[in-house]
Amino acid sequence: MTLSIRPDLTSADQVLSSLPAQKRKVTEAEMMQAVRTLLIGLGEDPDREGLKDTPKRVMKALQFLTKGYTQSLDELLNGAVFTEDANEMVLVRDIDIFSSCEHHILPIIGRAHVAYIPNGKVIGLSKIARICEMYARRLQVQERLTSQIADALQGLLKPQGVAVVIEATHMCMVMRGVQKPGSWTVTSAMRGVFAEDSRSRAEFMNLIRHNANFH
Repeated sequence: MTLSIRPDLTSADQVLSSLPAQKRKVTEAEMMQAVRTLLIGLGEDPDREGLKDTPKRVMKALQFLTKGYTQSLDELLNGAVFTEDANEMVLVRDIDIFSSCEHHILPIIGRAHVAYIPNGKVIGLSKIARICEMYARRLQVQERLTSQIADALQGLLKPQGVAVVIEATHMCMVMRGVQKPGSWTVTSAMRGVFAEDSRSRAEFMNLIRHNANFH
């Protein structure tokens, strides 16, 4: 491999920057050191009592919050797709969503509403929530998260249609930047009959209608 050398990079940085992101191997010790560096940059002393274990805690928290990267649909489903003569809407609403925005790594908190119309196959209801969680536990933008959930169900079941709506508040808008608490973002992804048939779409939207409020 030929490396493009930049004078502002150390030799380790040069190797990492030359590899695709998915091939980079970073140890837990390196991750913890990165957190220590951030704490020092913020003017803190990472060796004081209250912060001594913070690098490890932050690393473990981020690993948990992004565990969706290590999960797969096959592993998640564990065979929970069944043949069933059903052709009416199946809806699971108010699925709690906890994700992290990829721009600031701050929380996205909200609800997902997921529906599909079977075409000979149904899925275990808990698996719908697990699919939502798998994609949410990654660095995300809400638009992509919504589409990933819809596309996953469409690919797994080949149903007549899939509908997904996510309502969420973004801490990057609440805690920093424009600082607008109470603002909500709503995204939708419609596949099959939900995209083509206004009556099916209207039925779904009517069933999930409520005021977004977590208090």
